[in-house]
Amino acid sequence: MTTTTNDHQKLWELIKDTRFGMFVHRHHDGMLHSHPLTTQNKQLDEGATLYFFVPKDGEIARNLPADDAVNVAYANTDKDSYVSVSGHAALLEDPAKKEELFNPMAKAWFPAGVTDPNLGLLAVRIGHAEFWDVDDSKMVQIFKMMKAAVTGETPKNLGEHKSLNIG
Repeated sequence: MTTTTNDHQKLWELIKDTRFGMFVHRHHDGMLHSHPLTTQNKQLDEGATLYFFVPKDGEIARNLPADDAVNVAYANTDKDSYVSVSGHAALLEDPAKKEELFNPMAKAWFPAGVTDPNLGLLAVRIGHAEFWDVDDSKMVQIFKMMKAAVTGETPKNLGEHKSLNIG
């Protein structure tokens, strides 16, 4: 499937208003671990990269060198939109990017500011994304679910679902 500019825009529209993403990586013992992280992007760039601030001395930074395959899952239940992003992550040493993305909320975790020696810039290059976006009101959704329960048929037209190969 070819990913279009509109697909990128739709993906970003669904991500940008979701305060936290659950970042999933493989721990050194092989188990998957999840962490709530705040996406720092102001937009989705041409490289389809998401940025997060993490402590350099933390679990994520310790485990990435062994396995950089990650997932970030977003759920905005108020808007009935859900996004799953898979890709590869790396810690970047990019002072200009840190400066561009740093904000007052990040200062709560990194009190020394953008020059905090423990401030790590985590970049997730999206390889694949999938999203579900429901436009119907809650009442219409309930009606469709009830109809499906009565008829025994799977609910139809509950919203947009798309799978994107990006990288």
